[in-house]
Amino acid sequence: MVSQQKKTFYVLLASAYVVGAEVFLRMNGGTFFYEASKYLVILFVLIGMFSVSFTSKALIYVLYVLLLIPAIFVAVSDMGFETNIRKAIAFNLSGPVCLGLVSIFCYRRNITFNQIKIILLGFLLPLVSMLVFLFLFTPDIKSVVTGTASNFAASGGFGPNQVATVLGLGIFVLTTRFFMSNEILLTRLIDLGILGLMGFRAIVTFSRGGVLTAIIMILGFLLLYYLKVNRKKKLSIRLSIFVFLGVILFTWFVSSLETSGFIDKRYANQDAAGRSKEDVTTGRADLLAFEFKEFIDNPFLGIGVGKVKEVRYNETGIEAASHNEMSRILAEHGLFGILAFLILLIAPLILRLKNKTNIFFYSFYAFWLLTINHSAMRIAAPAFVYGLCLLNIVYETKPRGVKQLEQIRA
Repeated sequence: MVSQQKKTFYVLLASAYVVGAEVFLRMNGGTFFYEASKYLVILFVLIGMFSVSFTSKALIYVLYVLLLIPAIFVAVSDMGFETNIRKAIAFNLSGPVCLGLVSIFCYRRNITFNQIKIILLGFLLPLVSMLVFLFLFTPDIKSVVTGTASNFAASGGFGPNQVATVLGLGIFVLTTRFFMSNEILLTRLIDLGILGLMGFRAIVTFSRGGVLTAIIMILGFLLLYYLKVNRKKKLSIRLSIFVFLGVILFTWFVSSLETSGFIDKRYANQDAAGRSKEDVTTGRADLLAFEFKEFIDNPFLGIGVGKVKEVRYNETGIEAASHNEMSRILAEHGLFGILAFLILLIAPLILRLKNKTNIFFYSFYAFWLLTINHSAMRIAAPAFVYGLCLLNIVYETKPRGVKQLEQIRA
């Protein structure tokens, strides 16, 4: 009979593979419908909840899901005839509902250290497939880079923001494998080589959000990991950092060369002519201001799920999305949205005060928080990764060079 811990592992492994493959399948039209991956993750965790159950302490996330409901009625009662109500609601709520259900399933659930490493590997493998596709789709980056804007041609013909986001998460996984692995040197060098290639393709999408998020995740992980290991392992980490930084600098040098220096201007917030841009947010600040204005005008119930783009178009003639989940939930859900977001923001931090076994906690939490600010919840990755930061990691055997993490305060 399969134990509860193994059932949890199987559910999360299957979900991780789907999340890792989501953007790759979208760019190739390999899904039945656009949001299929989110619904598949929801299906997996529902199966997990019915077969493994969940702790009653996760009811805070049940409340989070319930707080999303009032805005549905507001939207249904106020949407125009030209709007596909079902599609608008499903598109805007599939991500938040996926996050809520994954959180309910993962909250304070035990999983072993080796199992979480396999789950991260499950996420990584489809990204390696996507990496191969990107090189086949655009082998010559120089021929498609003509400016500093986000580049669809260098992103497999798909959204650069989504591609850079998942590649950034892949870079993080490869980094953890490189620093924590006890495998032979050849295996670590292979991981480092793939990391360099993945870093290159993430950089040349010209979408900065995913890359900068990956850097912050890596810094958070390395700092926490370094504090938790013995003196011998600390020396090994310091030596590995020199090799790691060498690969990163070489990757950036190649990226700069292949983009004729445009990537340097992009990260320096300059246009193709080298002039500094006044708006570092590339126009998103105005979109955010509009959504905050809608919240001020409709503070209690908000304007309704999926209404932001419609209202913006009717008032300004501009059809655009801010891709910021924080401002969107305020505008569309009002005070209920504030309460829902506060649950997401605070609940993991309170859990962390009670249990500090999850060495990836801050990296996972940072990925969710940063990603929803530049890519909203268009993909399942931030919802799934948020759930992972709620897990308790059990260290059955002491990893080489690592102290008993359960006993050490972060």
